[in-house]
Amino acid sequence: MAGLMAEIRETPVAPDSLALWFLGQNGWIVKSPGGTVVAVDPYLSDSCNPSWRGLDFARQVPTPIAPAELEADLLVCTHSHHDHADPDTLAFCAASGRVSGFAGPGDTQTVFAQVGIDETRCDLLWPNRVIEQGDLRLTGTFALPTDAGDLTHIGLLIQAGSGPKLWITGDTGWCDLLAEAGLKHLPDAVCVPINGGYANLSHWQAAELIRRVGPAVAMPCHWDMFADNSCAPHMFEASLTVKGLRHLYHLPVHGRRIVIDCWRR
Repeated sequence: MAGLMAEIRETPVAPDSLALWFLGQNGWIVKSPGGTVVAVDPYLSDSCNPSWRGLDFARQVPTPIAPAELEADLLVCTHSHHDHADPDTLAFCAASGRVSGFAGPGDTQTVFAQVGIDETRCDLLWPNRVIEQGDLRLTGTFALPTDAGDLTHIGLLIQAGSGPKLWITGDTGWCDLLAEAGLKHLPDAVCVPINGGYANLSHWQAAELIRRVGPAVAMPCHWDMFADNSCAPHMFEASLTVKGLRHLYHLPVHGRRIVIDCWRR
């Protein structure tokens, strides 16, 4: 995927839309009509391999962008697990000068500090906190932590002006409050984990979240990176189909641009 960062930099984004690129796992790059670029959970290394538990966590997806080449106005980590707040990726971003700012919930701030990011470049996020970056409005959303090692998980709602709302749920377990939080924000497009491993949403739970929240587009993520933490994405499609929602399914392709220009039905 040589040149992906150049493509992102050069891609114009129409008013009332967002451009979105899938990097693998829960990694995304979002670009606004005003040219603001936000990277979410970029895992651009193989730092989770080897696994201390003896699992196969070797990277299964080619690295779409070299960490030192990542350019963003803001890099957001939804929690501190290393496939989301990757120390190797963050260290390169801290040193390159190509990423202007960093944001995330409580435990991610420790990771930022450990890789040498000055606290003046960091912003703290929590559910319902809103920050502005260029023409983008970013709102932290509720997420249920998946283990006791990090109890500060969040999701992220992204919107430019009055355009469509994109909800990246981040890693989260199932609870009714998750669906209630989704209904509070009324997203038009949702990126949701489906792998079901280690307390994350399963493909069936992810489909139920989509049923309750009712977006116009549903995209699976967190299914592709590790052999021992994966799920075939067609299982999410099948679960949506059982719930009468097959038409909402959109499979993101690594490094291929997605245009979010639809509104909630």
